[in-house]
Amino acid sequence: MIPFKLSDELIAQVTQHIEEKKDTLLLELLEDVHYADVAEIIDELNLDEATYIIKLLDSEKTSDILTELDDDLREKILENLSAKEIAEEIDELDTDDAADIISELPDERKQEVISELEDKEHAKEIVELLRYDEDSAGGLMAKELVKVNENWNVLTCVKEMRKQAEEVTRVHSIYVVDDDDILKGRLSLKDLLTTSTRTNIKDVYIPKVDYVNVDDKAEDVAKVMSKYDLEAIPVVDEMKRLVGRITIDDIVDVIKEEAEKDYQLAAGITQDVEADDSIWELTRARLPWLFLGLVGGAGAAYIMGFFEDYLETQTTLLMFTPLIAAMAGNVGVQSSAIIVQGLANDDLKGSISNRLIKEMLLAMLNGIILSILLFVFAWVWRGQMDVAIAISISLFVVIIVAGIIGTFIPLFLDKRGIDPAIATGPFITTSNDIFGILLYILIAKMIIGA
Repeated sequence: MIPFKLSDELIAQVTQHIEEKKDTLLLELLEDVHYADVAEIIDELNLDEATYIIKLLDSEKTSDILTELDDDLREKILENLSAKEIAEEIDELDTDDAADIISELPDERKQEVISELEDKEHAKEIVELLRYDEDSAGGLMAKELVKVNENWNVLTCVKEMRKQAEEVTRVHSIYVVDDDDILKGRLSLKDLLTTSTRTNIKDVYIPKVDYVNVDDKAEDVAKVMSKYDLEAIPVVDEMKRLVGRITIDDIVDVIKEEAEKDYQLAAGITQDVEADDSIWELTRARLPWLFLGLVGGAGAAYIMGFFEDYLETQTTLLMFTPLIAAMAGNVGVQSSAIIVQGLANDDLKGSISNRLIKEMLLAMLNGIILSILLFVFAWVWRGQMDVAIAISISLFVVIIVAGIIGTFIPLFLDKRGIDPAIATGPFITTSNDIFGILLYILIAKMIIGA
């Protein structure tokens, strides 16, 4: 398969066909293009052109295209479609994707679209999914799955599976339930094919099956599926009744969104934004942490002002102040990034005290190496032994303190139920800058004297 490559020539060709209303040529051009690639093309068009393509193509294809579009663009396109046209798209989607799109609509519009759905059973299942929090297992799951009753024999099971499979895009697993829809286990396709048709399912199914509850957090579901390499996982309610399944494609979206969120938090952006959002939205997302940086910088300046007379007599110390502050921030960010990554992947083992001790030992090793190098540089450059010793010892202490802060803060935030990714950005940098400069000047005064 040749990878799709978006080009200016292709976009120009598409826009030209739209302008000249050459629907046949446009359909031929897009006929063999994957829906995800069509979505990429639509992202480059204006709203009218994008809407034109959605209305022109068959709903079986455009329904998938809509799921691939940027949320803001999809919202604008849906505003240009009637309730009936949206319903035609929704009818072609699995319940989880359908619920995701309908949830973005205004309340009044939701009711209009749901009432226009031709498949009433499909509509009922979508309404059920809309009741769940979007960041829960219930909000992620699809109702389409293949399940069999433990009291059926193999022959009945195969017949029923054929009927159910028509509604399922891809069959990952066969789930076994009792008469009350309680999840009992899973069925191996190999066992099904090699067992007598008269055998009861209860005699061949595998009772061990991983599952999640409808109220479990999306991030917890992602951890379970990642840990056990699952392509799909069943979802049960409070009574352990099978109510849906979550597939790997939905979990990939969760992991991607969580990674983007953590990356933005680490960069000091407090809410989910994108490059093409308005200036006001981008400002609101960035300003709080920039303000924190301003406060931190002012605090560091105040500390230096407090020792102004001393620093005027020690110009060499003043020259190395930016270096000490930068090293404190860098070490803190490195330590916190490792801890946040471990928390996100659920890889951290042992107690907090053991983690702090390990990080302190690591900081000591790095501190010794870097301090020796800095001592040699400062002594050769300025020729002042006591000043070189003061600077190098200060760096050593600052690195240890920064490593401890960078380790402790994300662990502390995680224990309090706060996203620890906050600790990898300006929060750690600013706090370590202040502590670093304060420790630097105090240690220097102790060694060099007044």
